[in-house]
Amino acid sequence: MKSRGTLSGTRPGLKWRFDGSFKLMMARRRCRLTLVVMVLLLLGACARPQGKPQPVLETPLVWPPPPAPPRVRFLQSFSRPEDLGISKGFWQRVGELLGGSSTARLIRPMAVVAAGDVLYVADPGANGVHRFDLVQKRYDLIRRKGGRPLPSPVGLALGAEGEVLVADSLLAQILRIAPGTREAVPLSLEAGLKQPTALALDPPHERLYVVDTGAHQVKVFARDGSLLFTFGRRGRGEGEFNYPVAIWQDRSEHLLITDALNFRIQIFDGEGDFWGTFGRLGDASGDFSRPKGVATDSFGHIYVVDSLFHAVQIFNRQGEFLLSFGSQGRGPGEFWLPTGIFIDRDDTIYVADSHNQRVQVFRYVGGKE
Repeated sequence: MKSRGTLSGTRPGLKWRFDGSFKLMMARRRCRLTLVVMVLLLLGACARPQGKPQPVLETPLVWPPPPAPPRVRFLQSFSRPEDLGISKGFWQRVGELLGGSSTARLIRPMAVVAAGDVLYVADPGANGVHRFDLVQKRYDLIRRKGGRPLPSPVGLALGAEGEVLVADSLLAQILRIAPGTREAVPLSLEAGLKQPTALALDPPHERLYVVDTGAHQVKVFARDGSLLFTFGRRGRGEGEFNYPVAIWQDRSEHLLITDALNFRIQIFDGEGDFWGTFGRLGDASGDFSRPKGVATDSFGHIYVVDSLFHAVQIFNRQGEFLLSFGSQGRGPGEFWLPTGIFIDRDDTIYVADSHNQRVQVFRYVGGKE
C-alpha cells in the first residue's frame, strides 16, 4: 500500500515525505510570526518607562528642618533601572511580556558604591550585584561565571580605574568585577576567610583590607593576594572587636571600622595601629543600637548608619554628635533597617535602605563644622 501523503520524484529512489508533521510545522511558524507582530505592537504602545516616578516634593526635604541652616538634602531614591532613566532593552521587555515580571529591581540591598556615573548595589536577595550605567543607560545583574548566583554579596569596595570588589559572606570569598564586564571573578588570596562582610581598597599602597566578621579581625592583603598582616581579635578592649561589620578609609588614610556588638566606631591607621574610638549602647542622640555602615565626607564628618534607629548619625572627627537624619517609614528620607552607606567626592550620600528595597540619595550641603 502506498503511504498516504508520499510523492515520488523523477529520480529513482529519491523521495520527499510530506505528512501531517509538515502542516503542523507551518502552523507553528505562522503562530510564532503572529505572536512576534503582537509583541512589537504591544511594546510600541508601552514604550514609556514603567518605573514609579520620583516624588515631587513641594518643598526641599532637608535636615535640620527650617529655620536652621540645612546640612543634608534629599535628592532621590531608586529601586529599578527606570527610576534612573534607564529603559529596558527590547528582549527584556519581550521576556517580561511572555514570562512574567522582571527581576531587574532591588530586593535586599546591603551595600552601594558609585564609580563615577556607574552605580553598583550588592543585593543578596537578587543573588548578585546590580550595575546601573547612567551614561550608557544600561543595566546589568552581575553574577559569577555562567550566571551562577552570588549567594550572599554584602560588601563592596571601589578600586582604581573603576574596578569593584565584592565580599560574599557565604562563599567566604572576595570577587572582582572589572569595568564593563558582567562576571564576578574570585580573587586568589593567601589566607582563608571565615565570614567576610566588608572591605576597603587602598590603591596608592596596593592594599586590600577585609573585615572578617566571623574571625573578629581585619586581614590585610597585597595586590598579589599575599597576606601582609592582620589586626584585631575578639574582645572589648582597644583594638579588639565583637563582630565588626563595616570599614571605610578616609582621605587621611585612617580606617574607620564599625565594631557592631561593642556599639562603637574604632579608628586605626593604615598599619592597623589603634588611633581612637567613640560610641556606646543607648537610645540618646549619638548612641548606637545596631550600627552598620560607616563613611566620611570631604569635610571629615563621620556618618554612621544605625539599622534599629532607622537613621544616619553624623559626628565630627572627635566623635561628637552633630546631626541625624531619617526615621522609620517608607517615604522620602525615611528608612526601614538601612545598612550600607557610600559618599563620593562631591559629598553625594548613598544609603542602602534594605527593607524598603531601595537606595536613597542625599547630599551634604553644609560647610565644615
